[in-house]
Amino acid sequence: MSFDDLGLSPELLKAVQEAGYTNPTPIQQNAIPYALMGRDVLGTAQTGTGKTAAFLLPAIDILDTSKAKARMPRALILEPTRELAIQVEEAFDVYTKYHQKLSTVVLMGGVSYGDQDQRLLRGVDVIIATPGRLLDSFERGRVMMSGIKYLVIDEADRMMDMGFMPDVERIVGLLPKIRQTLFFSATMPNEIKRLADAFLTNPKEIAVSAPSSAAETVTQGMAVVDERDKREALRQLIKTEEVRNALIFCNRKRDVAVLYRSMKKHGFNVAQLHGDMDQGSRTETMEMFREGKVDMLVCSDVAARGLDIQGLSHVFNFDVPMNAEDYVHRIGRTGRAGLPGRAFTLATPSDTKFVQDITKLIGRDIPEIQVEGFENLEFDDSARRGGRRRSPRRDTAKSDTPRRTKSKRTANDDKPASKKSAKSEEKPASASKKAESSQKRRPKTSKKKNEPREPREPVMGMGDHTPAFLSLPIRRRQKPTRSSGKEPSSAE
Repeated sequence: MSFDDLGLSPELLKAVQEAGYTNPTPIQQNAIPYALMGRDVLGTAQTGTGKTAAFLLPAIDILDTSKAKARMPRALILEPTRELAIQVEEAFDVYTKYHQKLSTVVLMGGVSYGDQDQRLLRGVDVIIATPGRLLDSFERGRVMMSGIKYLVIDEADRMMDMGFMPDVERIVGLLPKIRQTLFFSATMPNEIKRLADAFLTNPKEIAVSAPSSAAETVTQGMAVVDERDKREALRQLIKTEEVRNALIFCNRKRDVAVLYRSMKKHGFNVAQLHGDMDQGSRTETMEMFREGKVDMLVCSDVAARGLDIQGLSHVFNFDVPMNAEDYVHRIGRTGRAGLPGRAFTLATPSDTKFVQDITKLIGRDIPEIQVEGFENLEFDDSARRGGRRRSPRRDTAKSDTPRRTKSKRTANDDKPASKKSAKSEEKPASASKKAESSQKRRPKTSKKKNEPREPREPVMGMGDHTPAFLSLPIRRRQKPTRSSGKEPSSAE
């Protein structure tokens, strides 16, 4: 099947052909016809299968044939990361080469509001946004969503992992009830299925591959080494492989920086990418990687679904991902569009549980590889992840001497005590003398402060229960002398 059989417009077919695409991928040939009919679509496909074109191509034809309203966006595409939002905009510009009247804006964090607000003020047809910035723009009165008729929720499972689903549910609640919704996810756990049932109306379900399966074009491998040898093992593995360009994934942003400095120190042409970098630095790093100025990119999972590098030869998992689904997304960066790719993982003996989760998810074991100069270790269920391996306990059966404890007296107890110990023994005695002396002095100082004083003069009408403050003597204030210097009279 070719793109000509999908029912797209001639202008769109011409733009697709000039972009170098001839045959649609399975997700495209199954989703595009139903999207053009106006049906809701629930698509399950692994990363790198062409989901972006599957929702962009029908959206362009639908928007081109429908009537636009002034300053009213008609389509909304939600993406989990800024990188994905930028890539969708780039693909939109390629496909709308002959649909110049359609306009778009990317709403994402990390950049100033100025340019985004100006484009919204002029009016756009398509909003490509991350959930947080979209809600922020809506609350500031910059976005009107009452005219949205075409909604795309991309990488839904990743949004759930990143905690965006409450924002997505709020956004969907702000949209018109009558709309077309396309819902795409690389995996389909029960929670995602529940959300899809709430967002979609009688959807066409499309699953072009087994959920959470790895691409068949990717050659996988795993080596189990000691935690302290991982960096050296990674360098040795890269040297033995014909690496054209590669992504190296770490679980934590801190480890990204540490590994980046180590690789840089050993002469590798490498850059780093993680969530703490500002948008300008991230964009610049991505451009350098795409243009081939950097061979390898050390990154965190924030980039796992936000990178679309054509012809990526290798993916290295420096850390075994804690979430099994992230493994599929990581290695899905290579082996795209039918091209071969290679993905290798460095595990430690304490990664047993995570490796078991991955093999259960993808339905097969990851083949073991041998890194030159390193012996593969066995997985250890009792070891703690991220720490040193526990030292073996002493064999008490072979030891004839019992362990010393503080409660038992040793042979040194028969020796005369030193001066220091003698002084320490005298301290309790001196302390007891001080306590006795304080008790003897206590009766002298322990007076009843709240007891009223004896009245000096009887107070008329109060009897024997006179308040203490009434017993105080009255001090009469003397009147000031006059300025004339005359003494006061006896009457005064």
